[in-house]
Amino acid sequence: MTHASHFLTLADIARHLDATLVGNGQTAVRGLATLKDAGPDQIAFLANRAYLKDLAATRAGAVLLHPDHGESCPAARLELDNPYLGYALLSQLFDPVPARDRPGIHPAATVADSARLGEGVCVAANAVIEPGAVLGKRVVVGPGSVVGADSELGDDTRLHANVTVGHGVVVGKRVILQSGCVIGGDGFGFAHDGAGWHKIAQLGGVVLGDDVEVGSCSSIDRGALGDTRIGRDVKIDSQVQIAHNVQIGDHSALAGCVGIAGSTRVGKHCMLGGGVGLSGHLTLCDGVQVTGMSLVTNSIHEPGVYSSGTGAMANHQWRKSAVRFKQLDDMAKRLSRLEKHRD
Repeated sequence: MTHASHFLTLADIARHLDATLVGNGQTAVRGLATLKDAGPDQIAFLANRAYLKDLAATRAGAVLLHPDHGESCPAARLELDNPYLGYALLSQLFDPVPARDRPGIHPAATVADSARLGEGVCVAANAVIEPGAVLGKRVVVGPGSVVGADSELGDDTRLHANVTVGHGVVVGKRVILQSGCVIGGDGFGFAHDGAGWHKIAQLGGVVLGDDVEVGSCSSIDRGALGDTRIGRDVKIDSQVQIAHNVQIGDHSALAGCVGIAGSTRVGKHCMLGGGVGLSGHLTLCDGVQVTGMSLVTNSIHEPGVYSSGTGAMANHQWRKSAVRFKQLDDMAKRLSRLEKHRD
């Protein structure tokens, strides 16, 4: 449940969302909650038919929903063709995080003399801004975060607590980096001489486009020579690993625990489910969707939905299936012999 420190009228909200209001526009709401938990001073939303059962009994002051469900609503309503998008926009109105930002540099922060900070920048306690770094207007650098030497952060970008941006990284406008993520760490590059490993210096950087979000504890490695590049409006969940020189196209989304090996290219408008693994040096064309826990070892050149692996089943069934897997090659050979004999 969320609460705002101020109130908005339903008329204010309807204008912001470009929604059709049915009810008293002067009704004040102070927060956003679920259909079951909302009170008279809160607004609820219905974006999934599974929660339609909670609509009739809601105590919300108003409900955001699709026009098809308007007649079933016992409260004032805001009608939108895409109520989930409306919910996303509405949630931003009641987000308390931006209201806590105060422009200025905390006394416990360390800012290099050669760093350049734009108007309205907020640098929190124990943050470090290294030499040559450039921060755009209204950038927020959270507690304990580090902005490496010669890196650039675009206007309205936010680093939550304990984010590390390595040296020579370029971050676009309105980017959100959640706590613990590392942008521009070394890629996994080593050469073996037969007895041990020799590190390959990672000489490239990382470029993040505008409106990117990177979840907590995710890593995007710097390029070995050229840059690792993440396109505009790419959304990356928590605990994702993106290796050196990977390129991800605009508007793609990666769910938690995705791993992408080096030099792989992911197209625009792609979606990778949780736990998906992509081998290195592959190409995924635009519009590819890979379902959770799939392993992709070959390039994909046609848009569509792709899957691999098997779903969970009872252990005794799995053990039988595992035996069959080992028998498949022999069964295929026997089938081939039978077909030849029949011909």
